[in-house]
Amino acid sequence: MARDARGGRPAGPRPRVQLAALIVAGVFLLIGVLGFIPGITTDYGELRFAGHHSDARLVGLFQVSILHNAVHLLFGLAGLVMARSLAGARLFLAGGGAIYLALWLYGLAIEAIDEEGGANILPVNNADNWLHLALGFGMLALGLLLSNRAGAGGRLDTPADRH
Repeated sequence: MARDARGGRPAGPRPRVQLAALIVAGVFLLIGVLGFIPGITTDYGELRFAGHHSDARLVGLFQVSILHNAVHLLFGLAGLVMARSLAGARLFLAGGGAIYLALWLYGLAIEAIDEEGGANILPVNNADNWLHLALGFGMLALGLLLSNRAGAGGRLDTPADRH
């Protein structure tokens, strides 16, 4: 089987799950960067390091803080690294989807208990909650559905894809 120029993975198109992981990781990097740009982030002067006291909003909707933007950037970087392997791409998408569903539940709990309380450190608002729900299901679906029959000979992967 032909290998790429560096002797790495077989030459040919990337599996769809890896391509999806690269795209999702790129979107997270873009969102992280946009969170630091005045104008795209409204009330930029109100941007705080963390917590619900940050009144800055990405595109006027999604409450952000420096920590929130940094988490998006780190998540995007992790996705780029993990998308290099089939197993990593699956883990990034399915595991990241599970994390975002947990974050959605966290946001619902914060709203139900005390939105102004100290537990709202990221911060999250109603728009964030709905976005986290969509991201969670979307990433989980991509990670699970695009993995089907990816790899060699109908197997989900080969031993080389597992590291």
